[in-house]
Amino acid sequence: MQTTLARTLLRTDANLSRSLAAVVGAAALTAIGAQVQIPFVPVPFTLQTFAVLATALALGSRLAVASQATYLLAGAAGLPVFAGFSGGLAKLAGPTGGYLLGFVVASWIVGRLAERGWDRSMPRALAACALGMVAVYALGACVLSFYVGWPDALRQGVLPFVLADGLKGLAAATSLPVAWRLLGERD
Repeated sequence: MQTTLARTLLRTDANLSRSLAAVVGAAALTAIGAQVQIPFVPVPFTLQTFAVLATALALGSRLAVASQATYLLAGAAGLPVFAGFSGGLAKLAGPTGGYLLGFVVASWIVGRLAERGWDRSMPRALAACALGMVAVYALGACVLSFYVGWPDALRQGVLPFVLADGLKGLAAATSLPVAWRLLGERD
């Protein structure tokens, strides 16, 4: 198993306060990404998925899952961290709740692959991001289908997002290998 960027730069395994800072920082980045949005019904276009993918590649599975769990707990507690400066349990139980829960699963998948060195090359990082997005879409569409039915869940909650999320995945998948090269480490 290889080290992650966070372990290399922050020595998060050896320092609890640095690990907590990484978790809170990644949760905050996701919250900021939620506010960069194009309203779309029933699921808005946001930059959350970029934050989820990039931080999972950088942090690894344990810290990435903790960061997304922190993000969801903050939102569930009513802090305005979800899209449109919203919060509350209703968001997690609503049409977009599956996508939000999918962030945790995607963080584990992408983070785990990063721990295996997939963050060091763009093709593998892009594949990791694609697998993470499949998890987000799967959970998101499942929950959304309870509100709008399966055909509309795919039409409204997956298909319009594939290109934009592909570009966000490409941006995340490019940034980590570049960071490793700047540090002088390669696959």
